[in-house]
Amino acid sequence: MENATVMKKRILGRTGLEVGELSLGGAFVTAGEDGFEGSLPVVRRALELGINLADTSADYGDSEEALGWALKEIGKPCIVSTKLGPPPGWTDFNPKDKDQLKRVVELCLKNLHRDVIDILMVHEPDRPGQFDWYNDDRSFHGPVVDFLQELKDEGVIKYTGIGGTGVYELARLCDTGWYDVVLTAFNSSPLWRDALTHVIPTANKHNMGVFLASPTQQGWLVKKYEQVYNGARWLTPQRRAQLKALYDFVDEIDMELPVLCLRWALGVEGVSTVLTGPRNVAQLEQNFKAVEQGPLPDDISERLDEIYHMLPHRPFEEPAGCHLEREGYWGPGAVR
Repeated sequence: MENATVMKKRILGRTGLEVGELSLGGAFVTAGEDGFEGSLPVVRRALELGINLADTSADYGDSEEALGWALKEIGKPCIVSTKLGPPPGWTDFNPKDKDQLKRVVELCLKNLHRDVIDILMVHEPDRPGQFDWYNDDRSFHGPVVDFLQELKDEGVIKYTGIGGTGVYELARLCDTGWYDVVLTAFNSSPLWRDALTHVIPTANKHNMGVFLASPTQQGWLVKKYEQVYNGARWLTPQRRAQLKALYDFVDEIDMELPVLCLRWALGVEGVSTVLTGPRNVAQLEQNFKAVEQGPLPDDISERLDEIYHMLPHRPFEEPAGCHLEREGYWGPGAVR
């Protein structure tokens, strides 16, 4: 059934594309109980709700293939963003080998059932030592830069981008001016805001489109964890106190934590679209209802700012992803 509400649109930077405030992140689209086939109802409902952009990656397991299959089955238009990275099973990926990069793109086109990719990003170029995409860390030039331009000139892709989880390196990459969009994740949520001071302002300076991903911080803010009150010895006293304050606050205002996070993300200045990564239709519906309500009122935002300032920097012991329910986890470097 179609939804009566029309999703508000924003312009995706210098691409000029008009996209919904909420976009579909495909990283977990096959992670629900129905697996690969479960992607079809999620994608169908997303399009019904007015979502018109879906993001995936060559190295998100079977996400890219599932998204392409679902969109082909549904037969409705959708802007698709994907990323260069080693597909599943590739153990010898060389990001400076243009022949390998060409093979990745050919696989992307096949998976997505398309002749043209709307947006192609370099995946996590901001993590030194993970993938050596560039010749040096000053010019940020390398074979991938020339390759993306060639694909653009040939009409194989329309726009280029970078997607990462860092802050300072990602901002420097934005400052090259070579890319049309940036996706920032893990540093753009109510309690983790590093991207707001560096990545997003730099991207805005170059009129890049900005995807804000993981506003629930890789599981940290999807629900209230009992381990915050008892257990999790690696959790610092400051973070424990901050999370308790957040839990008390959402109880006080009677708002679900994921809803609070999405509405906060909508209010971040300079963001073009917020990515939601649902595993099923129910999660998608919850996220859409949050977007319908719009950004947080000023009084709630101000209280949330106060809670953020209780611990504005991530403690050393703290992992990027939430391990509050992982039995025996002692923090980074632990061997259990």
